[in-house]
Amino acid sequence: MSDKVLSQFTPTVHDDGAVDTSRILKFGIIGTGWIAESYIESIVKMPDVKIIAAADLIEGKAEKFFNRYGITGVHLYSSHKEMLDAETDLDAVCVCTYNRTHAECAIYALNKGVNVLLEKPMTVTLDEAADVVRAEKASGKLLSLGFQPRMDDNMQMIKKIVDSGELGKVYYIQTGGGRRCGIPNSTFIEDKTAGIGALGDIGCYSLDMVLNAVGYPKPLTISGYKSAYFGPNPKYNNPTDAPRFEVDDFAAAFIRLEGDIILDFRIAWAMHIDTTGDTILLGTEGALRIPSTECWNGTVGGPMKLYRYVAGQQVEFEIPLYEQGDSFGGLFYKKLRSFADAIKTGGAAPVPSEQILINQAIIDGIVKSAELGREIEVRIPDLSLEAAVV
Repeated sequence: MSDKVLSQFTPTVHDDGAVDTSRILKFGIIGTGWIAESYIESIVKMPDVKIIAAADLIEGKAEKFFNRYGITGVHLYSSHKEMLDAETDLDAVCVCTYNRTHAECAIYALNKGVNVLLEKPMTVTLDEAADVVRAEKASGKLLSLGFQPRMDDNMQMIKKIVDSGELGKVYYIQTGGGRRCGIPNSTFIEDKTAGIGALGDIGCYSLDMVLNAVGYPKPLTISGYKSAYFGPNPKYNNPTDAPRFEVDDFAAAFIRLEGDIILDFRIAWAMHIDTTGDTILLGTEGALRIPSTECWNGTVGGPMKLYRYVAGQQVEFEIPLYEQGDSFGGLFYKKLRSFADAIKTGGAAPVPSEQILINQAIIDGIVKSAELGREIEVRIPDLSLEAAVV
């Protein structure tokens, strides 16, 4: 045994990715576009999950998708309804469609008694999100949201720090960030498919990071702003995409949350600066700085810093980054693995819908406030089963 191993004191735990294959889960995919690639690349590493069906509105797209990955025997359909009506033994579906169809696909699957992993953003509007949650409650099935940053050890450390009491009472949060130049294309930029732009694409991630850390308090009032100065301009966007651009490429808001917490938020797909600032949480006993990141699909932008008084002196602690590794597909794999495990064990949703309903309420409130040009009050819809959508 080497000195290196002996000096560790604690044996290294080697996760070989082994899972129980006594039950094979049957999955379907709705939408075989770009985001579905990350799903399929993770699913093929899961020996207890089999893709048996897929649906896409574009003729031939699903067939090309599975041919590219060398996957055979998948039943292909032209709509989610056709697939869910025909495939009566599906355990779950992954909804990977564009934003505007998230609600209808998720609701139809839940009404058919199928578990759902719904890609972000949850929906376009708050009312749609409430309809999805009502359908989930009526079905008794599992609904989880596609927020893979939740699976990151560094993201989880933020919540652990808040829960530990190191910050005391958190009273102010600044979050957002974004990209100096990172406007997507395809279905991300037209109202008929996306509905919302940077707000839904990466804004939902930055909101989830801080809201999850402080227990997802409800928003009370929102003063929001949104603009699109870069997306429609061929100087900053692809000349073929600029004329199609119809959503927000920048948004900001001042949000009052329950518990006397202020949330200062801004997000961008494009701007003349590298970041709108780090995420900070100010508390009565300490503060936390989380370096900004451009992508918002994964971990934090660098080592976090904790600021406190110790023995009457101002001190700073650097929180070492966890090295994530990628031995079994990274965060996307963990997202799907945790969802599959919850189905098998009857466990809770890894990312609960009633939390992300609050996330959607804030996005929806920013849009409404921006359009009205004033602060608005936020009211969370009644989630009673009587209001469920069929």
